[in-house]
Amino acid sequence: MTDQILGYLDFASKIISLVGALVVICGFLFAIYHYWKGYKNLGPASSFVNFKISLGRSLILGLEILVLADVVETIVVKPTFFTLLSLGILVILRTIVSWTLALEVDGHWPWQTVTAKENRS
Repeated sequence: MTDQILGYLDFASKIISLVGALVVICGFLFAIYHYWKGYKNLGPASSFVNFKISLGRSLILGLEILVLADVVETIVVKPTFFTLLSLGILVILRTIVSWTLALEVDGHWPWQTVTAKENRS
């Protein structure tokens, strides 16, 4: 019974990883499409800013989904000190990348509040 549950969890982690990769790929294609569409209407500078924001958001979401897949995969594998250490390092690195992307997309760190003046610009 336990082996069957672990098998389901292993399959779930693979599906979650696939979903994370698809989110990044679809987000990239979506951003390219809107860049091309906006290039004609808004011009290159404004279109590029929108491209970076759209691509950054899809990368952030994809990274969060991949972290979830890593957590589930670590549960399936017999948790040893090495697998838990690997998971911890992966989560820390992906969190740093997500924060950096959030800074690039939103213009402030995730824990900072947005003032009314910043909201208008």
